Amino acid sequence: QVQLVESGVGLVQTGGSLRLSCAASGRTFSTSAMGWFRQVPGKEREFVAYITWRTGSTYYADSVKGRFSISRHNAKNTLVLQMNNLRPEDTAVYYCAAGDRVFGDTSGSRYSYWGQGTQVTVSS
Repeated sequence: QVQLVESGVGLVQTGGSLRLSCAASGRTFSTSAMGWFRQVPGKEREFVAYITWRTGSTYYADSVKGRFSISRHNAKNTLVLQMNNLRPEDTAVYYCAAGDRVFGDTSGSRYSYWGQGTQVTVSS
């Protein structure tokens, strides 16, 4: 099993920045990549970004490209999402997830482990 714990809940104004972290523990060697997703009540879960543990290859949703940056600290098993130039439409609960062979999965269906989620609110 892999346990994921997000931190960094925040309220920020439009144009501001927030940094989310996700601490992974347990059998992290069973996963090859981690990602961030977000969800607004009543809407489908939305892919945000993805990164591989070994090479650091990244992939972003078009809606966040150029504004968000995903990174990982392998020694600390920590995933980070730096969010800049935030917009009201970025308001959501953000989840980190981990899995193996998840490249190209924007639905989240192939991710095996999920954090509890952390609220991000961007005021206009």
